[in-house]
Amino acid sequence: NYVQGQYVCERICGICSHIHSTTFARCVEDLLGLEVPVRAKYLRVLVAELERIHSHLLWLGVAAHEVGFDTLFMYVWRDREVVQDLLEMITGNRVHYGFTTIGGTKFDLTPQMADKCTEGLKVLRERTEYYKQVATTESTFLKRVEGVGVLTEQQARELGAVGPTARASNVPYDARWAFPYDAYPELDYRPITSDLGDVLGRTIVRVLETFQAIDICEEVLGRLPEGDIQVRAKPRVPEGEAVARCEAPRGEVFYYIRSNGTDKPARVKVRTPSLANWPATIAMLEGAYVADAPIIIASIDPCMSCTDR
Repeated sequence: NYVQGQYVCERICGICSHIHSTTFARCVEDLLGLEVPVRAKYLRVLVAELERIHSHLLWLGVAAHEVGFDTLFMYVWRDREVVQDLLEMITGNRVHYGFTTIGGTKFDLTPQMADKCTEGLKVLRERTEYYKQVATTESTFLKRVEGVGVLTEQQARELGAVGPTARASNVPYDARWAFPYDAYPELDYRPITSDLGDVLGRTIVRVLETFQAIDICEEVLGRLPEGDIQVRAKPRVPEGEAVARCEAPRGEVFYYIRSNGTDKPARVKVRTPSLANWPATIAMLEGAYVADAPIIIASIDPCMSCTDR
């Protein structure tokens, strides 16, 4: 049924499980005509941006490992534990949070939790500042990523690239901005782009997006409204179809759900950012050295689970 289906969709990916759960829920809420409480919308954004921080830090560590910079890999994955602890505090889990429900969120945020989030975000900002310096000035890292895996803006557009992969090729597409949802319309941010089009550009975009995610989390905590966190949803969903787009850490997630009027969906179709970015990856690999293939492939932050769905 729809409740069970949401948990299954959440397991399409461990790193971006929350965004799958939320996109599924938004489709069903559209079919049911549900208006999610404002507080729940803000809480969804908070967990989504904490998940983005987690994903981008994980990627930076993996990218460092792929070019033989294991010291950076160790440091980044150590500091990633800070955001993992925050997610576990809020949802009870480090992965597959079960946070979003059809009609709102499962868990609320206490003042004590908000204070711990603020403290954790301060630490993450300080550490990310250090990583920004390393990623843009460390000569051995730059030699492995600068001018490697180039994807032009025209190629990015023609091949349908999404997320940081597209934005690093100067395509300012972000589903949070193009199709505002939850509390994003009330928040202050713009898509981050780079015109480099190489692995360095994708690194810069992700590091800057980590700062942006920290800013959004702090804004959410400062503006979090009072009120309910969920509304009751009927088990049977009226006949119809709905689509929803959300911005996962890797790029746009697209869901299509068709209902036949029962408590089980007739069809659920998912398009993930990893699937969308593979054609662009092939273009990046053309003419490249074999030694650069691992970091070029890693630069889209590929997920085989997302690809298989």
